[in-house]
This record gives sequence, C-alpha cells and structure tokens, in this order.
Amino acid sequence: MKYNILVCDDEKDIVSAIEIYLVAEGYNVFKAYDGLEALEILDKEEIHLVLMDLMMPNMDGISTILKIREDKNIPIIILSAKSEITDKIIGLNIGADDYIVKPFNAIELVARVNSTLRRYMSLGSADIDKNQYAVGRVVVNDTAKEVLVDSVAVSLTPYEYKILLLLIRNKGRVFSSDEIYENVWEEEAHDVKKVISVHISHLRDKIEINPRKPDLIKSVYGMGYKIEDK
Repeated sequence: MKYNILVCDDEKDIVSAIEIYLVAEGYNVFKAYDGLEALEILDKEEIHLVLMDLMMPNMDGISTILKIREDKNIPIIILSAKSEITDKIIGLNIGADDYIVKPFNAIELVARVNSTLRRYMSLGSADIDKNQYAVGRVVVNDTAKEVLVDSVAVSLTPYEYKILLLLIRNKGRVFSSDEIYENVWEEEAHDVKKVISVHISHLRDKIEINPRKPDLIKSVYGMGYKIEDK
C-alpha cells in the first residue's frame, strides 16, 4: 500500500523539494500552499500524514491543525523556521505529533515521516497485542485500539494512546519523562520534560474526572508519572 502524504507550505520550492524526497521513498504526495487548500484536499482524499508549515497566508498552520483535529487523528508534523521550545510546545498543544525545524536535513525528514507513519499505522493492526487493560473507569482494548471511559469511547492521538498503553500495562510503575519518550517515540530523549507534560495534560483532559486533580495518571514529584493500580 502506498501512503498519501499532504505537504502544506507557502514556499513552493520547499514543497517541491519535499515531494522529491518522499516520492523517492515510495509515498504519494499531495501539495497545498495554504491551510484552505490543505483542508480541501483532506476532504477529498485519504491522507495518512500531514507536513504542515505554521506561517502561511489565507489560513495559517495553527488554525489549520485545530480544524483538522476536530475530526481527524492522522499524524501531523510541523515544519517551521521557529526553533524555540515554546513554539514546539504550542505546536504540540494544538494537536501536532512532531516538529521539524527549517532548514531541515532531508534524511532526517524522511526518517521522521517513516517512523511516525509506522507507529500510527501499527495502531490499526489487530495482531500486535490482543490484550485488554483496565484501571478504574478506563478500559484499553489493544486489539481494537479502543479506549473507553465509563463505557464511552474517547478519541486519542497515536502518541496519547501509546503513552496510556505504556502506563496501564505497567500499573504502579513510575516512568520518567525520558523513559516515556524513549518507549513511545523510540528515539533517544533530549530535553523532553515539557513535551511529555503536554501529552500527559491532554490525556488527563480526556480520561480524568477532574484533570487538575487526577486520580488515574499520577505525577510523582521529581520522578515521573504512573497509573495507580486500583
């Protein structure tokens, strides 16, 4: 199966260069030059991953990602010239899965796309793990890749799902931010505390009764996070 990747950037030279790298890797590439064009393509085509610039005319990347996340959980990788950690956190807060700073290395870009797609598509595989895990009012069915809270299905992004699965499979064990990152992203961790904190916050918003006073995903001061074995 050939995967479809949407590349959205107002700099046509960058889009053309990315297209060359991704086509050589065996992907189908759809091109957009602002957020409105991207949303039109997403409505018509089955897109498996989005590469999204932030600063664009007509409709910027932030507004576009927010719109995509209203009904889609496909992976989104931000492309931006902004390298500050605050911009990365904003990107994650609005629903992006990863962040690549311009100018980027073509090999790194392709590797990030490959690994992100591999993790995302594996969530649909029924024979990875046939177990079901439960704690309190939360049930994770890893065969169906389904999360139920009080018997109601909730929608998680791929990374949120993988973090929850890691913690619920190891109830009572404390994982540091670095350990969570290395298990879920399958990469060496560097300065990832804020990144993990953002994802944990999103998870709590979706599964906790009161995210500000979580009773499932607990923070262990100075050490990391755990799900208590109830």
